[in-house]
Amino acid sequence: MTTYDCDVLVVGGGIVGLSTAYALTQASPGTRVVVLEKESGPARHQTGRNSGVIHSGIYYKPGSLKARFAVRGAAEMVEFCARHGIAHEVTGKLIVATERAELPRLHALVQRGRENGIPVRELGPAQIAAYEPEVRGLAAIHVGTTGVCDYGAVAARLADLSGADVRYGAEVVRIDRRPALGVAVRTADGTVLRARALVNCAGLHCDRVARLAGDDPGVRIVPFRGEYYELARPGLVKGLVYPVPDPAFPFLGVHLTRGVDGSVHVGPNAVPAAAREGYDWRTVRPAELAGTLGWPGTWRIARRHWRYGAGELHRSLSKRAFTEAVRRLLPGVEESDLRTAPAGVRAQAVLRDGTLVDDFLIRETPRAVHVLNAPSPAATASLPIGREVATRVLATLPGP
Repeated sequence: MTTYDCDVLVVGGGIVGLSTAYALTQASPGTRVVVLEKESGPARHQTGRNSGVIHSGIYYKPGSLKARFAVRGAAEMVEFCARHGIAHEVTGKLIVATERAELPRLHALVQRGRENGIPVRELGPAQIAAYEPEVRGLAAIHVGTTGVCDYGAVAARLADLSGADVRYGAEVVRIDRRPALGVAVRTADGTVLRARALVNCAGLHCDRVARLAGDDPGVRIVPFRGEYYELARPGLVKGLVYPVPDPAFPFLGVHLTRGVDGSVHVGPNAVPAAAREGYDWRTVRPAELAGTLGWPGTWRIARRHWRYGAGELHRSLSKRAFTEAVRRLLPGVEESDLRTAPAGVRAQAVLRDGTLVDDFLIRETPRAVHVLNAPSPAATASLPIGREVATRVLATLPGP
């Protein structure tokens, strides 16, 4: 008879992994959960390196996991932060059209927001100034349910509330999965843990962990670095200001975000990273870069979207070009107003044919559940995502 160290082993101590651990113990008290995180604390990558926005769900296709989980998750995240004393604010945001060609896309967002059950108010130029005196545009929409919070604090609180055994500095290097028996995981220090089921919430490394478990993820994580600046004159911006996004891309464009600490972040752009954790141009990991370049989808993205990519690269290498992009929304900003801030990396799943996976992607295999695409708005949606993953793994958990 197999002896198990725990019932469910969760790989990844970001907000999705810790929300899953919390949901497991809430849905099935007594479930023994171990979380393995390779870093020395929670939320060191996507969770702790974003702009802290609680997204409304307005951008996402009605009926998709992103739409349903973001709308529900935004309300739950505000309630969670309020209940546990975590810094947050429901600020609302403006999505601003600065060119006539953007007006049809702005109107389409109004319709999409209403289909997703989100209150949206249409604004003219004078009404934009009432919300944001320094912002200029032809038209805008105001989305009242958007906010900001401290996702790192949320993740740490979920770790405490889950009652799980959260182990930091525990990098998974080998997985032996046997449908009749369960999973055995070895960490870099030689520790072996046996569990009845595995949950893969490894974010930037989720495809690699899936392969370690013997599963073909069908996607490759292609890392995109998002570079931010901080505004030296935060008084120029009162809340959150976004451009009208291009629906061909999963990125929302350079936007302005007043955080819970009063600072204003500007960004991100989106450039290919030479490592899964490539937070600057100097960080290159040859094996990871080779894996990215060896994936056929990478080259198909490059051929399909080279003009967009060239613009992002130009803004990454030229602060002046980045400033010009910001001036479309905020004409009064000067190059000297932008101070370099920490970057983030988006774990974007890409199919072999070069399609950027748009929705959250969760796959089940015997004794395992893999979260294979959970970039933004995953932090906003983390509580519903955690419940969804917990439901799936508990439904397939074999009896004692």
